[in-house]
Amino acid sequence: MKANKFLLAIFAAATLFVGCSDDDTADITINQNGGDNGNPVDPTDLTIGGTLSEDLVLAAGTEYTLTSALIVPDGFTLTVNPGAVIKATTGADVYVAVLQGGKIMAEGTSSNPIVFTSNSATPNAGDWGGLIILGKAPINSVTGGNATSTSEIGGLPYGGSAVNDNSGILRYVRIEYSGGAADASSENNGFSFYGVGNGTTIDFIQAFEGKDDGVEFFGGTVNASHISVVGAQDDSVDWTEGFTGTLTDVYIEHRQSHDKGIEGDGFNTDIGNNSSPIFWSSPSINNLTINGNGSTNENEAIRLRAGTRALFNNVLLSGFAEGFDLDDEDGENFTGEGVTNGDTGVTDISFEDVIVTLKNDTGATFDETTFFTGVGNGTGADYASWSGGWTRN
Repeated sequence: MKANKFLLAIFAAATLFVGCSDDDTADITINQNGGDNGNPVDPTDLTIGGTLSEDLVLAAGTEYTLTSALIVPDGFTLTVNPGAVIKATTGADVYVAVLQGGKIMAEGTSSNPIVFTSNSATPNAGDWGGLIILGKAPINSVTGGNATSTSEIGGLPYGGSAVNDNSGILRYVRIEYSGGAADASSENNGFSFYGVGNGTTIDFIQAFEGKDDGVEFFGGTVNASHISVVGAQDDSVDWTEGFTGTLTDVYIEHRQSHDKGIEGDGFNTDIGNNSSPIFWSSPSINNLTINGNGSTNENEAIRLRAGTRALFNNVLLSGFAEGFDLDDEDGENFTGEGVTNGDTGVTDISFEDVIVTLKNDTGATFDETTFFTGVGNGTGADYASWSGGWTRN
């Protein structure tokens, strides 16, 4: 087994050139440590970073150190094999970004997940950036067609008209201690999906102890299942810019510091809804559990605003002052209209230690009897049946 790892490491090193990039990231480097004083080379101690000029394969069961942004450009593929561990040095500018046309093939297993984490001896939320994937699927912050916007981190383009765009596969992938902020308005998440298309596979992912959002969708059509977010300090799951995918089996657990369980926006309020014809975020969320810290806290489980539509099915909310908070601003009735049109609502939901189940701050008239169907019937994500072996708690 060690010999095979050695050959894989040598192959990975041999297939890379020194390259340069327009985004000022460092050149790609893979350094094998060891071999000093007659000691054998250690193929499991590798350093990565920079912009790929050829495909890169990270070997199974191997530990890597990420020292700068690792950029996967158009036409290249980053393959991460089961059990690989990528430890990032401290800094908001240390992240992995898969650009439009690039791919990540990260397929772990329940017993050998792929882990992106901090290289610090005493890791903390916000130690490094996170994983950023940028696709060519529709977003509503631009005028439509193949127009693109740019990401908060790195100013990288995303968006377009390719509903079925394929950015690769994430399966059994855990991201820890991410969310480092470049500045007050530019923050990394655990997983950032920018305009990602539904040809991409996202299944069994966890964001653990992140400084900002756990998982955020900036438009796009991608579907995701078996999502675990534990200890996010901002919103655990966030969407904006016209996200229209389906999320299935979602487990959220709050810790001492946190914001919303879910914050859903119909459009990015800093940019506006510039799509033509106009469309809103309108995801479906099936099998959802959000565990808060108790109803005595001033918090809410789910906030829907800026015109988002959303259909929820089989929900369990526990330990919140408010369950759902729906907002519109400046006399607009974008979010409320989604409820009265039947595009937003909840089927089968249970509340445990929740004081106010629904707060309606929109311009529309509706109440719990309109918004909820099947109160008491929600069982949530059944987290115990799919979280074993690959998640942290």
